[in-house]
Amino acid sequence: MRAREFKDAVYEQFARVASAFASPRRLEVVDLLAQGPRSVESIAQQTSMTVANTSRHLQVLRSAGLVTSSRDARHVVYRVADPTVLAGFRALREVAEVRIAEVRYLAEAFFGEVDGVEPLDIAQLLERSGQGDVVVVVVDVRPPEEFEAGHIAGALSVPLAELSGRIAEVPTGSTVVAYCRGPYCVLSAEAVRQLRAAGVHALRLDAGIDEWRRAGRTVELGAAS
Repeated sequence: MRAREFKDAVYEQFARVASAFASPRRLEVVDLLAQGPRSVESIAQQTSMTVANTSRHLQVLRSAGLVTSSRDARHVVYRVADPTVLAGFRALREVAEVRIAEVRYLAEAFFGEVDGVEPLDIAQLLERSGQGDVVVVVVDVRPPEEFEAGHIAGALSVPLAELSGRIAEVPTGSTVVAYCRGPYCVLSAEAVRQLRAAGVHALRLDAGIDEWRRAGRTVELGAAS
């Protein structure tokens, strides 16, 4: 193989991966699978796509080696192929955050009312949790299967769909910190709005389980007790 042939061939494979990422829907699927394995039907429901369209996107991701699949008793279940896939997704997101001003404007427009000056980050959450005179309740508002696949240690599982009926469970005078799938997940923003409307002091955590894990913090597995 000549040098030019090698260069053309290897960069074609790099472009193959880039092409798999080059779809808003497929990026959302990768972000969702970062929470844990999901069936095609579950992915379709969470991304507001048809099962057929979801399957097509998953086939593109699998062809590029970004996801793998297995079959259980009733469903085909997908998961990210390995941690490098999530590293690639994060790198793409970080480049966009730095180089595309529209990303910042969109985030500010959507989250600004909830966050005020800025959302709570992991370091601020840990600082508040360590203050003895402040009761901080961390609430995971993702669906139960995502909580089961991995959640912040000590977090309370309250899926967004159940939140309005469970606000009475929040200790009086506490601060609720809601989190979901990461800095661009909208579930926690809606949770904060509902909690504040009910008179609860609530804040949004600008991080998800992936960021929590990479910060070296404890991740628990298993369903809510």
